[in-house]
Amino acid sequence: MKKTFATSFIICLLTMTLVAQSQDHQKLLELDMGWEKALLESNVEFLENLLAGDFVWVHNHASLIDGKEAVVSQAKRIRDGQPNNTKDRVSRDHAVVIFGNTGVVSGITVVDRGPSPVTYHFMRTYAKVDGKYLLLANHTMAIPDEELK
Repeated sequence: MKKTFATSFIICLLTMTLVAQSQDHQKLLELDMGWEKALLESNVEFLENLLAGDFVWVHNHASLIDGKEAVVSQAKRIRDGQPNNTKDRVSRDHAVVIFGNTGVVSGITVVDRGPSPVTYHFMRTYAKVDGKYLLLANHTMAIPDEELK
């Protein structure tokens, strides 16, 4: 009887852990899709709530590095009427890894600013603080057209 109870208890704990991890995976994917949408639509409120205070975005080959203030300021300028040359952002091939309170989402984003879209590999690091994931870091690197074929 004790072995059956212990086994059932362990199975229950493992199931609860797997469900919680699955929920966190889904939550991170939704947040990441929200990040892409917020950039496209200049959703200042979403960006302000998602980005950690020390957020850092390393762009292609580190030729440009932005922080939270730069990302939010750009979104505000576009929201307030500055032309936005980004026509679309589509991400795919997501992979999620969670380790403790840290989650990493990686994949591909195709950004269309005309005349032809640019494909980027991305890796974003999220930190869970007080039960809420914040985007701490984003690294994007353009994939040369010849490597896409």
